Amino acid sequence: MDEITKHYTNGEVTVVWKPNTCIHSKICWTGLLTVFDPRKRPWINMEGSDTQHIIAQVEKCPSGALSYFMNEGKINDTNPVVDVDTIVEVTANGPLLVYGNVTIRNKNGEEVKKNKVTALCRCGASSNKPYCDGTHVKIGFKDE
Repeated sequence: MDEITKHYTNGEVTVVWKPNTCIHSKICWTGLLTVFDPRKRPWINMEGSDTQHIIAQVEKCPSGALSYFMNEGKINDTNPVVDVDTIVEVTANGPLLVYGNVTIRNKNGEEVKKNKVTALCRCGASSNKPYCDGTHVKIGFKDE
């Protein structure tokens, strides 16, 4: 599948959206509906808030589907080392969110280092295991 990437800018910052990476956590639009509103097209309105609020909201994206870059720089989707304790949060009817540095070893033994926030599948239906791909929404996954 081709990777779709969309860019939205206010002249100062550009938000990058990769819809195929989105896990539909709703964190973006429940936190800043004036910018991120899935009922509108385009769904990202860069004039809906100031640059600092937009950046703060993008940085909360657990899947990395949203990233940003300052227009004089490059995309801020590198993997900086996060120097904090690792925290695992169970989201209601959704993925496990792992905050902090974590090493994922796939079934072939290859290791991938993740940081910041990593969303892990909890419903078992993701086509991108061990990562969440939002399938829990489509199948109606509910906590027991």
